Amino acid sequence: MKQRIKQAVDLFNEGYSCSQAIVAAFADNFNLDRNTALKIASGLGGGVGRTGDMCGAVTGAVLVLGLQFGTTDPKDKTAKFETYKKVQLFIQEFKQQAGSLICRELLGFDFNTPEGIIRSKQPGAFEHCPEFVQIAAQILESMLEQSKTDR
Repeated sequence: MKQRIKQAVDLFNEGYSCSQAIVAAFADNFNLDRNTALKIASGLGGGVGRTGDMCGAVTGAVLVLGLQFGTTDPKDKTAKFETYKKVQLFIQEFKQQAGSLICRELLGFDFNTPEGIIRSKQPGAFEHCPEFVQIAAQILESMLEQSKTDR
């Protein structure tokens, strides 16, 4: 397993959220310090604020894609739409590999129900999350490597 992918999984296993694990594992690519990366992604875990919506590994990856391909010029429509294309490619690939983009669907329970709250506190509730972090990190790693060869 490539270093960045392993690092993302290790960070998740240390207790960081899925989004934090992804952004922090790729932060040094962008001269972003680890603490800033962890803070930027801190509200995205658990399907964005533990709502069970978009998987945090996906939202973290979208942040990384923005760092890599994004623009700071509001008039640069080409760069804007190229970034959107990269995000769409990532999302398509993640959904194909993981089966969904939605945290509650991936986990099999909803944080917003009494049953889901109980389930989230049980051992093994998040046992598949390292797999989703790994999938996101692998896709990102591939896309970032591809962008180097495209230059």
